[in-house]
Amino acid sequence: MNDKIIIKGAKEHNLKNIHIQIPKDKMVVITGLSGSGKSSLAFDTIYAEGQRRYVESLSSYARQFLGMMEKPNVESIEGLSPAISIDQKTTSKNPRSTVGTVTEIYDYIRLLYARIGVPYCPNCGKKIEKQTLDQIVDNVLEHEEGTKIQILSPIIRAKKGEYVKLLESMQKEGFVRVRIDGEMFELTDDIEMDRKKKHNIDIVVDRLVVKEDIRNRLAESIETAMRHSDNLVKVDFVGKEEKLYSGNYACPDCGISFEELTPRMFSFNNPMGACPECTGIGYLMRMDEDLIIPDKDKTLYDGVRAFGSSTMKRGDTMAKMYFESIAKHYGVDIKKPIKKLPRDFLEKILYGTGEEEIDFEYTSSAGTRKFTTPFEGVLPTLDRRYRETKSDGMRRFYEMYMSESPCRCCHGARLKKEVLSVKVGDKNINELTDMPIHKVKDYLANLELTPKEKMIAELIFRELTARLQFLIDVGLEYLTLSRSSGTLSGGEAQRIRLATQIGSGLSGVLYILDEPSIGLHQRDNDKLLETLKKLRDLGNTLIVVEHDEDTMYAADQIVDIGPGAGVHGGNVVAQRNCGRNKIDFRIDYRAIFEWKKEN
Repeated sequence: MNDKIIIKGAKEHNLKNIHIQIPKDKMVVITGLSGSGKSSLAFDTIYAEGQRRYVESLSSYARQFLGMMEKPNVESIEGLSPAISIDQKTTSKNPRSTVGTVTEIYDYIRLLYARIGVPYCPNCGKKIEKQTLDQIVDNVLEHEEGTKIQILSPIIRAKKGEYVKLLESMQKEGFVRVRIDGEMFELTDDIEMDRKKKHNIDIVVDRLVVKEDIRNRLAESIETAMRHSDNLVKVDFVGKEEKLYSGNYACPDCGISFEELTPRMFSFNNPMGACPECTGIGYLMRMDEDLIIPDKDKTLYDGVRAFGSSTMKRGDTMAKMYFESIAKHYGVDIKKPIKKLPRDFLEKILYGTGEEEIDFEYTSSAGTRKFTTPFEGVLPTLDRRYRETKSDGMRRFYEMYMSESPCRCCHGARLKKEVLSVKVGDKNINELTDMPIHKVKDYLANLELTPKEKMIAELIFRELTARLQFLIDVGLEYLTLSRSSGTLSGGEAQRIRLATQIGSGLSGVLYILDEPSIGLHQRDNDKLLETLKKLRDLGNTLIVVEHDEDTMYAADQIVDIGPGAGVHGGNVVAQRNCGRNKIDFRIDYRAIFEWKKEN
């Protein structure tokens, strides 16, 4: 009894009091004409009852938020497992939802970058390394024995000022020497600095000669230097080189600091990682130049929409005054078609004159008014009006001239520039997720890592590789992880959900699929069937509503619902075990014809 799902008296929609037993841990295809009752049996009866029973198993507190689910029109269903429906509905239309987030692959990539990612300065591009005190000491002692060194604390880096009080406080703390702009001084000297120039001030903490027995003293000196200079220390290998070490994620030259890398810093759905300009969406709604000027054969008088130019010919307007005054300032004839105007002049009209002031003169019934001011620009003016208006009608009006454009801050990458400067290998997280899935898998497989990085990332790589392979197995290797889930077709969305379920590794589950082969090339269909078999072999039951012949041949059992559609359907016409090879599945159409005559 436990190896079958036993359905008695199914009458949902056009089903004719069906009694049927479906084997568990098998792949069962339900086929038949469109409208014959396949979905009524699979989704509206079996899945609906499984979902209802699950909700009823929850506490009364949880059920009040989910609501009561109506019982399907069936006498009884025995042996029902927890059910999951994978249908043709597309995934979330949320602009924040991507292939990576839907499949949860992006969560593992975020974890990978947080654990072994290497930050680089977003300004100068230098590698930023966080080093512990012991690592710095070990690095210094790797130099040739007998090398003379100076431990310096860079307390001021390229800042203006005289710093008299600072030097006095350093002297009181017991320091003797200081290096200012490369020149050595005693702190007792009369030191004068030009307050208008930028200076570099390094306090000399200690002077040593490299040998093994200086480890403790060297560590104390480095620790003292870092305490005075925000975790920075300079080691001057006299006559050879000078190295700057950092005890935190901060660029020693640009001063840009990083927090400890965490997975949420790489999430565009978290304020810690999201681009502040577009809040992690990657694009903004902005005024579109081509929508504002749809016909460049016209002049500025009647070619610029939504800015008042359409009324110019009826009299004096502010728009006309702006355009003519700017044209006079730059010596341009605006009676020419827009396409013949100089591009730099047109950009002044569209995007503003910046800090350059223009003499404007406006004449109306109230008199003549003259003023001098920079011109804001047509597009910035309309953007401002859109943001400031409280009228829904005006908002809809302005939206007619807007389009999605990549964020100018992150250029569509969704993340802060500091986050995008963290790399694994030679790619940041956006560059990696913009690659096709099969290339992402190859890139991760060929990464050259240190033994420590390999040990840290071993389990992450294992999960990533498996989940990426699941997507490749269902024929989705061409997708990118950064692609918005709202742009996926129904078939792509269904296969993504299927790959996600395989990745979850559940067993003892009843999966109900709605025509998964729709829109697939034969090669991809073969991959899909192999995936379905893997899901079955994990110990799950698959009920597939399908017309595809190859899917029927791959099934363990076929159930044919019919014989006709609508009122002529709703019966189990045939039910056969298929085995592993192709079957000769014939239906006695004369018997069906006789049945139709009787019914």
